[in-house]
Amino acid sequence: MQSALQVGKDSVITGYRDHGHMLAYGIDPKLIMAELTGRAAGISKGKGGSMHMFSVDHGFYGGHGIVGAQVSLGTGLAFKHKYANDGGVCVAYFGDGAANQGQVYESFNMAELWKLPIIYVIENNQYAMGTSVNRSSAEDQLFRRGESFRIPGLQIDGMDVLAVRGAAEVAVEWVRSGKGPILLELKTYRYRGHSMSDPAKYRSREEVQAVREKSDPIEHLKRDLVAAGVSEDEIKKIDNEIKAQVVEAADFAEQMPEPEPQELYTDVLVGQY
Repeated sequence: MQSALQVGKDSVITGYRDHGHMLAYGIDPKLIMAELTGRAAGISKGKGGSMHMFSVDHGFYGGHGIVGAQVSLGTGLAFKHKYANDGGVCVAYFGDGAANQGQVYESFNMAELWKLPIIYVIENNQYAMGTSVNRSSAEDQLFRRGESFRIPGLQIDGMDVLAVRGAAEVAVEWVRSGKGPILLELKTYRYRGHSMSDPAKYRSREEVQAVREKSDPIEHLKRDLVAAGVSEDEIKKIDNEIKAQVVEAADFAEQMPEPEPQELYTDVLVGQY
């Protein structure tokens, strides 16, 4: 998705666990790892962790812990783009669980009414925090969720990198041309539990293994690269470069100091009454 955006012109907002989005945006892994480990050198000065990473320079407006809150905030970012007439679009990511939150539909209504430049991306991993989408959603084809607001929707194989990139290009073109919002449902899957305390007993091991074997996005892309003429040696070289980058980022984070205690009192907004 983010490879189809213009860094600095467009804006992105998402839920918690936003470090993956930041990596995809090309932000320095060392700063991300430092933030994950609560170091002063982190991109949010060690105060945000995985849940609240920000980079205004990149147009990345962070992760948000309240389920679905980022959808309304993203709609506000889209309003800013339209108001300023800066040509930017906003991408607001949320999951299948958040898709049932009321503020999502208030946002849909406003976005279509005012033709705001926003792409709503539902990352549908099919189990939210632990309940399958067809047990929690009367309409489990989530790309249809915008129909009553006249927002078009597309359903895409979220495990196929090139399919997602193609859908992103279509969505960006739609929104930049002034046609208003669009909704993308990316059908994806998580292999592990929602959190450390989730044993994921609501699905079988066989189901998880079948997805790993048939649909894993990294293996899928590897096959595409091989088919396009990229050699196994070149792929191994890329893999080794990535591993070295991860180790470098981890070493950097471990060596950086934690924030000073007085940092508790900085970057805090105080209201006047």
